[in-house]
Amino acid sequence: MTTPPQLNGWTTNDERTMATLAHALQIVGSWIAPLIIFLIRRQSRFVAFHALQALLLQIVHVIVVVLFVFGFFITMAFYIVPNADKHTQNFPVGLLVLFPLVWIVLAGLGIATLVIAIIYAIKAGQGEWADYPVLGRLARKMLKMAPTPGQPG
Repeated sequence: MTTPPQLNGWTTNDERTMATLAHALQIVGSWIAPLIIFLIRRQSRFVAFHALQALLLQIVHVIVVVLFVFGFFITMAFYIVPNADKHTQNFPVGLLVLFPLVWIVLAGLGIATLVIAIIYAIKAGQGEWADYPVLGRLARKMLKMAPTPGQPG
């Protein structure tokens, strides 16, 4: 006799597949893919937990990208606008430092999101209730779930 799904932390193959897709599809579907999976499979605590974590990661990703791009354009405006009426050949050196810095931060953020998505897709496929470093606790609170055993509340 087999143990029914959802007892003793067991998950069905379908739940593991949907949770894996929630993590993996965020690579190409950004925040839309985890949101759709979260909304259509909300009855499964396992799928909802993993999809919500992926959704929260994408929300943080979008916010950080928007802030960096907005900050970059504001900084460019402060460099270019005051010198627009002057006919000098002096190029603002600060932009030579700022542009690569913003690019490196955004590329690093994209790579970190990719790595996190792959790692947690594998964990979800194995049936683990793996928490993202900070967002896992927030997802558990939002879903009114108990904290992971061995972690402070």
